[in-house]
Amino acid sequence: MMLETLISFAFATLILALSPGPDNIFVLTQSVARGSKYGIAIASGLITGCIVHTSIVALGFAVIIRDNEWLLYAIKIAGAIYLLYLAYKIFKSDSSIEFGDTKASSQSLWKLYKIGITMNLLNPKVTLFFLALLPQFIITDSFPDWIQIYMLGGVFMLVSLLVFYALALVAGKAASFIKSSTWFAPVMKWTQLVVFIGIAVALLLQ
Repeated sequence: MMLETLISFAFATLILALSPGPDNIFVLTQSVARGSKYGIAIASGLITGCIVHTSIVALGFAVIIRDNEWLLYAIKIAGAIYLLYLAYKIFKSDSSIEFGDTKASSQSLWKLYKIGITMNLLNPKVTLFFLALLPQFIITDSFPDWIQIYMLGGVFMLVSLLVFYALALVAGKAASFIKSSTWFAPVMKWTQLVVFIGIAVALLLQ
């Protein structure tokens, strides 16, 4: 695969990662509300899920999902239900927020990491997005298509991970300026609630 193609794809991925979307908004809200480590855990889970989506495209299973509307809709419903469940848990919780990286336990980080993976895997839009995007950068008479798909998927994950990590670090640092605020905790609670419900609705409507 030509270096120019990988660079072009990396630049396109950078633009996509920086564009406002449910993934980076979720990383942002978690980082501001709880600290950088939480946002990094979420970002790591989201990108880990992309390994599965890349494999689905590389092995041709994405075509099955695309051509079977009932299967696509079933995955969408499962994803929306999971996101609404997370929104319900936030709604039932109090508005207290723990700031700072030092309070991020390994258990809570692992839980957020798994949430990131689940959110990504239950979003069929990612697979279909990969199916539409990755083949556009495949070069004929080069490496086998599936190898090129994995190479492009690796570039996508690396660039996106770096952007999400940077976002988590910057947002986490910004949280230190509002530790003493009495209004911030409830605002962040409802912001996260709206983000989860908004992602669920968008997933069903697309």
